[in-house]
Amino acid sequence: MSVSIFILILGMGIATYLPRMLPFWLFKEGSLPPFWMRVLENIPYATLGALIFPGVLYIQENIWVGLVGGFSAVVISLLGANVIVVVLGSIAVLAGLSMYM
Repeated sequence: MSVSIFILILGMGIATYLPRMLPFWLFKEGSLPPFWMRVLENIPYATLGALIFPGVLYIQENIWVGLVGGFSAVVISLLGANVIVVVLGSIAVLAGLSMYM
């Protein structure tokens, strides 16, 4: 193995390890302020929304399939269900819809 490949592998290992280690190292003394805790708790939902919304619009050749699935997910989540129930409920709605289309 050449030296340049070894340095490349070592650099990729460091680049992978640092983002995982830094939060533990920076916040080992205590917890974050309540504002930052709320921000960090909402990041997964915001990220999922940004990833899922374009897929809802372009999932099928018929846009209504995606809109019905997205609407059913929003309604189920507003009823207070957890994420697994929302996903399974949306799948059930779309499975039922596909039987009649």
